[in-house]
Amino acid sequence: MRNIFPKSEKGEKLGGCFLVFIVLFVSTAIPYSILWGAKQVNAWVYFFLQVLFCYQLLAMKSLKTESMKVYHELQQKDLQKARYAVSMIVGRDTQNLTEEGVTKAAVETVAENSSDGVIAPLFYMILGGPVLCFFYKAVNTMDSMIGYKNEKYLFFGRCAARLDDVLNYIPARIAAACFILAAYLLGYDGKNAYTIFRQDRYQHQSPNSAQTEAACAGALRIQLAGDAWYFGKLHHKPFIGDALRPIEAEDIKRANKLMITASLLAAAIMSLVKVAVCMIL
Repeated sequence: MRNIFPKSEKGEKLGGCFLVFIVLFVSTAIPYSILWGAKQVNAWVYFFLQVLFCYQLLAMKSLKTESMKVYHELQQKDLQKARYAVSMIVGRDTQNLTEEGVTKAAVETVAENSSDGVIAPLFYMILGGPVLCFFYKAVNTMDSMIGYKNEKYLFFGRCAARLDDVLNYIPARIAAACFILAAYLLGYDGKNAYTIFRQDRYQHQSPNSAQTEAACAGALRIQLAGDAWYFGKLHHKPFIGDALRPIEAEDIKRANKLMITASLLAAAIMSLVKVAVCMIL
């Protein structure tokens, strides 16, 4: 795709936009066609495929499974395997991470991906069904692959990154609110979750990524983020949260409990809102 357009800032941006258009068209046209065909065949087949698509589009189970692999390796005191396990779910360099660094990376990815991997897909699923959710997931996947602010993708990935920011703006804030509510329900520090959310929710290059990270850090009374290595280069990032206690492996389990509870809350709240709106209209 990049070979088709000029090797300039404008050409890179145009190529990136064209890629986004093609991927979105394919990612929505295929499931729409499948569902349309199923609807013509049988209502139950149509319903079954909708349920199947919706289940596949949510990342909660895989996120919990992969993050708990990190937890179990840390419990076994096998730092090398823990580094490998966490490398499967984060983008940073993990080969030199300490036990604290591995734990922090796992907690951060659970907190951040609770929003764009679970609650945001739920939001678009409830709003427009599985096809709209496929649209969102395509954008989110492109952002995770080419939305980097490095020499290779700075301009080419700009369209995907900006579109991802727009689509995640509302879901990220719903997710953060549900994290705070979940903190109260689980007996964590709900008050501090709200405090740190207000204090650090914009301590990230993305306007959305730190929303749930801040709420999670506050709920667990730990400090997340800070400097990290990506592709062999050190990136300086601000801290999120106050280190009221040291981070520990058990925080991975706690973060997963927050994710599950917050996701259930979000699903219930958004479903009730949709029902209420439909009744009014």
